[in-house]
Parts: sequence; C-alpha cells; structure tokens
Amino acid sequence: MTELFAHGHVVDLIIGLIVVEAVVLAAVRRATGHGVGAADLVSNLLAGGCLLLALRAALVGAGWGVIAVCLVAALLAHVADLRRRWR
Repeated sequence: MTELFAHGHVVDLIIGLIVVEAVVLAAVRRATGHGVGAADLVSNLLAGGCLLLALRAALVGAGWGVIAVCLVAALLAHVADLRRRWR
C-alpha cells in the first residue's frame, strides 16, 4: 500500500476509473438518450481529474509550479462547469 501512494499509482488507478465512468455514461446517453450531456460530463470530470493530477504531483514530490498549474486547470474546469449549470 505504501508503494501505491508513494509513487502516485493510486491516483493513476482513480483516473482510470474516471475514464471508465465517462465511457459508461457516454454509452448510456447514446443508447437511451437520457443522462448527462457530453459537455457537462467533460467539464465536471476534467475538474476532478485536474485535482487528482495535483494530488499525484504532490505525492511524487513535483515542484510547486506543476501543482499550481494543475490546481488552476481544476479551477478553470470547475468555473466552466458552474457556468454551464447556472443557465
């Protein structure tokens, strides 16, 4: 378990699950016509994915600049998601 966290692989696994989630939700939307739209799905999952990348960068000892870029990207995706939902 220590190795999983020390090298950031736990985040890799979670990002893999997010990709699977996106594929399943898109397939459900395509098959049924119901569910989350693609733009809403992407903006929401992108915000979470960027936060996960910031976590991974911190776990592996990346510099503060890399972590900051990931956090800013998460913020921008989050704002885009909120803007879409506010309408």
